Amino acid sequence: GLLTRLQTSAPTIRTLSSSNSFSPNIPSSLWKLGRLNHVAIAVPDLEKAQSLYKDVLGAQVSETVALPEHGVYTVFVELGNTKLELLHPLGEKSPIASFLQKNKTGGMHHICIEVDDIKAAMTELKEKKIRILSEEPKIGAHGKPVIFLHPKDCHGVLVELEQA
Repeated sequence: GLLTRLQTSAPTIRTLSSSNSFSPNIPSSLWKLGRLNHVAIAVPDLEKAQSLYKDVLGAQVSETVALPEHGVYTVFVELGNTKLELLHPLGEKSPIASFLQKNKTGGMHHICIEVDDIKAAMTELKEKKIRILSEEPKIGAHGKPVIFLHPKDCHGVLVELEQA
């Protein structure tokens, strides 16, 4: 009957054994990637964006915080498993201002992934020829050290690493 057909047509799922290493000749890193901390979205109108997430979608939305050393205003939208960071230019030299000149309606700016040792990550990434956009970590929106990796070395995505 139907149950027999469902049982025989169910796909086979294969799992990889954790003992199989994908790269047996590569030594393990001194640092590890952690969870996705946030996805950052550049917005031309911060109040409108805050209202969309808070009033229309019902999300918990933080107050606006100015980060002059990064040239941005930030607002965080809580999503349960991660956050959205709404970014708006602060000052004429803001990297978000130039992003919005090219993307008038805004858009995804970067992703932020936590790491357990940002200094070890920097050392190893430099050895692997991944460009880091600053010589030293800066303090990010969460009060923790952050670095940004060049998008051309990360398949077109600006990647922020944040000390967990």
